[in-house]
Amino acid sequence: MGWIKAYVTKIYRNMGQYLRWLFFSGLTGAAVGLFASLFSWCLNHATAFRTQHHYMFLTLPLGGLLIVFLYKAFHYENNGGTDSVIESIHSEIIIPFRMAFLIFCSTIITIFCGGSVGREGAALQIGGSMGKKLGDIFHFNETDKKIILMSGMAAAFSALFGTPMAAAFFAMEVSSVGIMYYAALVPSICAALVANDVAKYIGVQTENFHVMNDLELSLVPGLKVVLLAACCAMLSILFCMMLQMGEVFFKKYFSNLYIRICAGGILLILLTLLIGSQDYLGTGMPIIEQALAGNALPWAFLFKMIFTVITISAGYKGGEIVPSLFIGATFGCTVGALLGLPASLGAAVGMIAVFCGVTNCPITSVLISFELFGFDDAYYFLIAAATSYMLSGYYSLYHSQTIVYSKFENKYVNQHTSRPF
Repeated sequence: MGWIKAYVTKIYRNMGQYLRWLFFSGLTGAAVGLFASLFSWCLNHATAFRTQHHYMFLTLPLGGLLIVFLYKAFHYENNGGTDSVIESIHSEIIIPFRMAFLIFCSTIITIFCGGSVGREGAALQIGGSMGKKLGDIFHFNETDKKIILMSGMAAAFSALFGTPMAAAFFAMEVSSVGIMYYAALVPSICAALVANDVAKYIGVQTENFHVMNDLELSLVPGLKVVLLAACCAMLSILFCMMLQMGEVFFKKYFSNLYIRICAGGILLILLTLLIGSQDYLGTGMPIIEQALAGNALPWAFLFKMIFTVITISAGYKGGEIVPSLFIGATFGCTVGALLGLPASLGAAVGMIAVFCGVTNCPITSVLISFELFGFDDAYYFLIAAATSYMLSGYYSLYHSQTIVYSKFENKYVNQHTSRPF
């Protein structure tokens, strides 16, 4: 009867681990969800104020100086941002708790002044930093600290975007392309769902888009989606290369952090005045909505790329994923219509394909398409994500992301993402 006792012992141990992670990840989801909800509230008010006061973009250099001062005051000017959080999943890099406070304040300042960034960079850093701190408070070992860190990332992403499925898998998928840390499956899902509920209860507004499409899946529309996704994969490579080269350029010619960020702010002001539009400042969510309604300027994606590269490279804080959604939506709207697809469907496909291309996260891309657009056009999104994942190569928004298994063959490669030179 010894085997029965061993079997019961294993079940008891597994159930204990399950309940343990439900408890701690639930606490993490609640704590991160509250902090992320506060961040969302501040972000919305900052965006509303800037939208109502069109002169705010003129304060970009001043806002930049304040950001650099904050990071220097807290002795964290050489931080790696989101890359540090990703790197900490498979290494011993320390994520200080002050990262959450600094990225919170600096992202609000950037968007308040008009910098072209998104909020997911702050979400990942807030969630990772808080998750790591909670791991210290709970006295977890190093392995469990990485799991609770991923749970924190999932919670913050979920609270800000309202996409708990995508958030949970993004936290497990983003650090190592080709594998996922399934030990974090239950904690990440629990934290994401709890944080999403906390954000909804508080009143955080998240996006829920509608795609106007009456095309049934067939060979010709499917091939058109493949072609559009392939173009988006090339666009994602270009965007990643521009970000990397922009970083190199600003560091080379502006070694002083104060001068660098001021130069970037002044350049953004001049470009805004030259173009005569503020559509490319801030997160750009209204433009994404217009693209999904079938309206986008043919050159909008290129201007957004330029504005985002300058903003990030100069030292302003925020994320690159929302700008990549802007780029994908406007590009897909234009090129999709040229290919004979409904412009709205082209915009949605563009968003998913570019997102997948810059993050190398196909499972997350498919899940986020379901949560943002529903299931009516699911097969098109599946085609777009698969195509973009393969054709985007080994480029990424994140330098610390590791390509564990090849995208092209069943082969272990274990290399960091590509750099332009």
